[in-house]
Amino acid sequence: MMMYYVLLSGGSGRRLWPLSNEARPKQYLKLVNRETNSMERCSMLQRVWDQLTEAEMAENTIITAGDAQTELIRSQVPEARIAAEPSRRDTFGAVLLSCAYLHSRMGAAREDYAAVMPVDPYTEGAFFEAVKRLGDMLERSGMEIGLLGAVPSYAATKYGYILPGERKEDYFEVRSFAEKPDEGQAEELVSQGALWNCGVFCVRIGDMLDRAAAYGVPEDYEGLCESYEKLPKISFDYEVLEKTDKLAAVEFRGFWKDLGTWDAMADQMSTDTVGRAILSDTCRNTQIINELKAPVTAVGTRDLVIAAGPDGILVADKSEAARVKELTADFRMRPMFEERRWGTLETLDDTQTPQMSTLTRKIRIYDGMTSSYHYHENRDEIWTVLRGTGELILEGNKISLSPGKAVCIRKNQRHAVKAFRDFEYVEIHVGMSTGNEDIHRVTFEWDEIELVGIL
Repeated sequence: MMMYYVLLSGGSGRRLWPLSNEARPKQYLKLVNRETNSMERCSMLQRVWDQLTEAEMAENTIITAGDAQTELIRSQVPEARIAAEPSRRDTFGAVLLSCAYLHSRMGAAREDYAAVMPVDPYTEGAFFEAVKRLGDMLERSGMEIGLLGAVPSYAATKYGYILPGERKEDYFEVRSFAEKPDEGQAEELVSQGALWNCGVFCVRIGDMLDRAAAYGVPEDYEGLCESYEKLPKISFDYEVLEKTDKLAAVEFRGFWKDLGTWDAMADQMSTDTVGRAILSDTCRNTQIINELKAPVTAVGTRDLVIAAGPDGILVADKSEAARVKELTADFRMRPMFEERRWGTLETLDDTQTPQMSTLTRKIRIYDGMTSSYHYHENRDEIWTVLRGTGELILEGNKISLSPGKAVCIRKNQRHAVKAFRDFEYVEIHVGMSTGNEDIHRVTFEWDEIELVGIL
């Protein structure tokens, strides 16, 4: 019996607005410290991957995420295997797709187990040792699904709870679940021995493949991707957990926290300021996180979190910080800052009219990195190099790029760029479509790009 591990990376990016967005959900923000180096900031994904590596679990771990996140994952954890979702189908579809990937791509047997967990728990190494035990527990107990619950340190109202049933040697049967309670209900749940639901569950891979077959979709990864829309758009909790009574849970007695709101995130920051920020000596319990070039200053503030980024500025009392997602739900705008494996994109201007659209972005490409070889059907592009050096392949022709160089790329012209040193340029899109949907890729590897370009 082998154990495999799945990190589910979802989210619409609103909980830590304005720094998080659909292109960069909260798990990719570099606001926490590495467990191995408290002076180095990293993302929650990177911190968890470090912990999985330390626990000797990373080799058997995949990250399941939407296509839009794969570039960002590769930039932060280059060695990770990624099961890319063709579309969003909630967690039930994501779990089936993950098991199909493990079976098809990694050779997992049907009798092996997959422990599925969120990509961003803020916890300690002992948590992952507890996750390791779930498969063995299921093997011994004969139960269908294993869960992990954290022993509460207080009566929290922001977590769901697992209510224990009959206790066995090192696990207990699950009696029921409770969604996020009010304060009185939380105190009652804790008094009954309920555990915080960590969002971790362990399943037999073959059981999940059987569920895929029941919906008439293939159990191999490629086939399931092609038939993904046939699966219901529903959570794993509603489709599976609530329909089985063969559930068992393992206790985790240690530190665990969900950094899903600005007040929780601020509490874990090792410094009160990130970026260009100044707090007066009369400020109390205030943190500033600033991604803008302009400085942010706070004087005499109390219990505030201030976050400033290309998408907007947030000033929130920490006791109200959980309302950010609700209050920004109607915001519909292009993410103003995006990360890729090869660099970053910052939107400077976005003008949309029925007749013509223009988009102006500043793009940075890391030294030695390249874009794909691609073309656009509905727009022209004008590039102006700001700094550094690079090389453009445009329909097979190599063009050297240096500060001041301007290039016009017409629609349907295939092109790719490689950075040699500190490469940054302004890119203006002009046409009927200025979004990422009008990118038609030919190939990714630079050696292939040079060959295809010549041909």
